[in-house]
Amino acid sequence: MSLWIWLLIACALAYAWKIMGYFVPARFLEDPRTSRIAGTMTIGLLASLTVVNAVVSGQALAADARLGALAAAAIALVLRAPFLVVVIAGAGTAALLRVAGWS
Repeated sequence: MSLWIWLLIACALAYAWKIMGYFVPARFLEDPRTSRIAGTMTIGLLASLTVVNAVVSGQALAADARLGALAAAAIALVLRAPFLVVVIAGAGTAALLRVAGWS
């Protein structure tokens, strides 16, 4: 199966998990474990998509400007920069690395 099929399956599962909240009794949703699991699934899915898009090119691994942009954005997040600054840091780093010839 292609990566996009798995991606769509993962998105459907995450959506199904979120929509289950409307059908599950409130006492189950008040359990801290349930909210922790739901939040962790969403964060895990978004993190895996970010990593796959940063280090994969077709069917092979690639170390290019996207990897540098991801590192710059991660550093900005660690420094608790606002989201717009994180995006600009990542985009600016990618642009500078591509100008420098690391594409």
